[in-house]
Amino acid sequence: MANGQWFPQDWPERIRALADGTLTPVTPKRAATVMLLKDPRDGGTPVVHMLRRRASMAFAGGAYAYPGGGVDPRDDERQVRWAGPTRAWWAERLGVDGAAAQAIVCAAVRETYEEAGVLLAGPTPDSVVGDTTGDDWEADRAAVAARELSFAEFLDRRGLVLRSDLLGAWTRWITPEFESRRYDTWFFVAALPEGQRTRNASTEADRTVWIRPGEAAERYDKGELTMMPPTIATLRQLMPYGSAADALAAAPGRDLTPVLARARLADGEVVLSWPGHDEFTKHIPTAAGGGPA
Repeated sequence: MANGQWFPQDWPERIRALADGTLTPVTPKRAATVMLLKDPRDGGTPVVHMLRRRASMAFAGGAYAYPGGGVDPRDDERQVRWAGPTRAWWAERLGVDGAAAQAIVCAAVRETYEEAGVLLAGPTPDSVVGDTTGDDWEADRAAVAARELSFAEFLDRRGLVLRSDLLGAWTRWITPEFESRRYDTWFFVAALPEGQRTRNASTEADRTVWIRPGEAAERYDKGELTMMPPTIATLRQLMPYGSAADALAAAPGRDLTPVLARARLADGEVVLSWPGHDEFTKHIPTAAGGGPA
């Protein structure tokens, strides 16, 4: 039975073009995504917030993913109201410089707010806003999403500080070199703040769901849910944890070496693989017209 691995129809052709030197890789854009967790009231393992990308989306249409998106260049330039580990600490953790670290963490917090209505910020370094609903909040959220208001300006307007200590850096994946839309994405974990609730605030998603990682992985294996390799990989990584706090506590020890797919020629076919993730390996005939195996 086929699983739910997202595999675009144009990938075999692009992979062959990369292998024969006729395709030049584009530079990946920095991005961040957040696996938002909460502990169910009825007990059991934590659930994760996922959204389904609209089928009309050019990239990963119909696939389940987490809230996330690209870095806003303005987040490199302006000092953001900040709480938690320092920018220098985050720079070392993420493997980038201080300005880039601020922008990546900002992207994680901003995109979670834009797409799920959840804000990891508070009026003081040890508090979190309890409710982000209402017309005034929605007006600000829409302005941030439209890039009419930078995240730093939004925080200043609201008198809030970004709570970087509520995030845990989990893993890092880079879109394969043959893909036309490439992202260098840091995945974070966070717990849903008390008093806040998620909603589908994204124009790119047609539904959202809270689901146990194990259930989502099982439905992927059955071909019921479509996901990109990093999504199902991170779901499997979350399965052993008994609470959102356990997952957050494990984050500092996670390896952030980037995962980048490799395409190599072997025995008359192109072998596409993701180091450390054998389940995603594909075998693609070198002759045009062949599909992946």
